[in-house]
Amino acid sequence: MRYLPHTDSDRQEMLAKIGVNCVDDLYDNVPAECWPKGLPDLPTTKSELDVERIFVNYAKLNHAANDGPFFLGAGVYYHHIPATVDYIIQRSEFLTSYTPYQPEVSQGTLQYVFEFQSMVAALTGMEIANASMYDGSTSVTEAALMAKRITKREDVKIFGELHPQYRETLETYFSVIGGNIASNDPDESTACVIVQSPDFHGEIHDLTELRKKCDESGALLIVVVAEIVSLGLLPAPEVADIVVGECQSVGIPMMYGGPYAGFFACSKKHVRQMPGRICGETVDVEGRRSFVLTMNTREQHIRREKATSNICTNQGLCALAFTVHLSLLGEEGLKHLAKLNHQKACKLADALATIEGVTIQNKTFFNEFVAELPIESNDLVEKLAANGIIAGYALGGNRLLISATEMTTDSDVESLINAIKVEVK
Repeated sequence: MRYLPHTDSDRQEMLAKIGVNCVDDLYDNVPAECWPKGLPDLPTTKSELDVERIFVNYAKLNHAANDGPFFLGAGVYYHHIPATVDYIIQRSEFLTSYTPYQPEVSQGTLQYVFEFQSMVAALTGMEIANASMYDGSTSVTEAALMAKRITKREDVKIFGELHPQYRETLETYFSVIGGNIASNDPDESTACVIVQSPDFHGEIHDLTELRKKCDESGALLIVVVAEIVSLGLLPAPEVADIVVGECQSVGIPMMYGGPYAGFFACSKKHVRQMPGRICGETVDVEGRRSFVLTMNTREQHIRREKATSNICTNQGLCALAFTVHLSLLGEEGLKHLAKLNHQKACKLADALATIEGVTIQNKTFFNEFVAELPIESNDLVEKLAANGIIAGYALGGNRLLISATEMTTDSDVESLINAIKVEVK
């Protein structure tokens, strides 16, 4: 049972324990402009029918990915999701399930979590994978914290272009726990080197030299994969010590930013330093195949204050969507999907390169790349959005981060090219 303070003295005692004077002090880091100023400008009463009409009209203001040509990626990608995925995850036995603490009544949930882990391990080339990462950004941070525990070192080095939100999450944690984040070569104080491939600008990195540098300095190599479909075409990053990233591209809609599901895989020798929980396969008293939560390193389990991390969420529904979709694709289907993505991106890059003043900045890419424009990328994105074309992610200056997937049609590409030609004249 949780204790809830119910008197002023109780509340003051609780606040004093954590070192604040009042509840408002807990929100000091919230910018002043984010606080509401007075009541919202809304009527005090409306019928249910009126409320429905109001919200429908609000929804019509949104521009969804399927409303026109769409080239936005930047860590969240527009992919086709088979209808079967939604049908299965909305079955009541999956939709209403919660953390499977009691294996005797949670075999279905435990089995798909085990299958999710198995698929992630196979895709990444790692020996073991866990479940319960929130998203790509928290996976990266937990990997860095794990590297600090293993190496007993403080600093993190980042190679290439790490997703800015991943880096921001990393910096938020490190501002409290200590340690430096830099972009130079690893040394004797470096716990890990983090490299995203394909990185935030779409560039694909050769991990061989990074592996050598990590071996020479004693640092761990963490590889980040934000576009997991790329693993259907690119080699598995099996030279890494830890591979983390985002599952959104398989089975999970963009959903205006979440919820998503992160993944976390590593070599078996580091298993006891992994965050979250691991589902394992065993046999019951009658010798039948069954599943259990094999390792739980949360403070709410047996580890208490020795827990590796408190990260643990029932993102099982998103993990199930990923598992169902990947099961439908199979190995050959994923390879075909990855090739199709790359082909679409190559076709788009070739078309853009025909526009005078436009150059492709990448040496390599999977389904996303940076185009240098003769005009401001922010201005272009805004103008094309007003005409129903989502042109990509403006990186600032003249650079535009642009993505193509299997959802990109020849007509979409033609519309984008024609619109850009009009703007650059």
